[in-house]
Parts: sequence; C-alpha cells; structure tokens
Amino acid sequence: MSSTTNASADWVGSTRTKLLAWWLPHAALVAGLLAVVPARTAIWIVALAWMGVACILNARRCGRTHCRFTGPYYLVMIVPVFALGLCVVPAGLSGWLVLGAFIILGSKALWWATERAWGKFS
Repeated sequence: MSSTTNASADWVGSTRTKLLAWWLPHAALVAGLLAVVPARTAIWIVALAWMGVACILNARRCGRTHCRFTGPYYLVMIVPVFALGLCVVPAGLSGWLVLGAFIILGSKALWWATERAWGKFS
C-alpha cells in the first residue's frame, strides 16, 4: 500500500458514495432478516462482499486506515454466513441476529480502534 494519502479521493467524504458503498448494504443486512434463510444468506453474502470490496478499494484510493481492516473483516464474515445459511451451525433467527450484531459491532470496533490508534490516514 502506498504511504501517501489522498483525502479528496476518500469515498467516505461523499454522502452518495457512502450511501451506495456502506449504508445500503447495511440496510440489506437488516432487511434480509425478513427473508427466508436461502435468500437471507444470498443477500448477506452480496452485502458483505460489496462492503468488503468497497473498503479495500477505498483504502487503495485514499489510504484510509480502517478500510484496510474492515474490508478483509467483511469478507471473512461471509464464512459464518455460509455456515448459518447451509445449516452447518444450527441457529434460528436469534443466531442470525447475533451474527448480524457481531458483524456490525465488529466493524465499528475496528473503525474505532484504528482511527484512535493511527488516525484516518497513515
């Protein structure tokens, strides 16, 4: 990764881009809870992949520190979604709620920790 940063290239600075890259997929995670398990699994996988790739691309574009961590985190979170979706781990709606909370709160914790330790750009 480049050691230089470009805050003007940061997608987080644009409400439209932030909406498309992160808010919409977060809303899809919540809305997916109302879907049957196969549809929920597909919705969550697409939303997580979308956010993960957006974070990784944003980190490459502007050097935003937390995107270097949240991008891979979102992609790794696809694994437990598959596990619940394929019933490898038996769980009802409460299991999905716990996983959803873990995904969202985990990404916020990564954001908080990296912003606090290194700042927005490093």
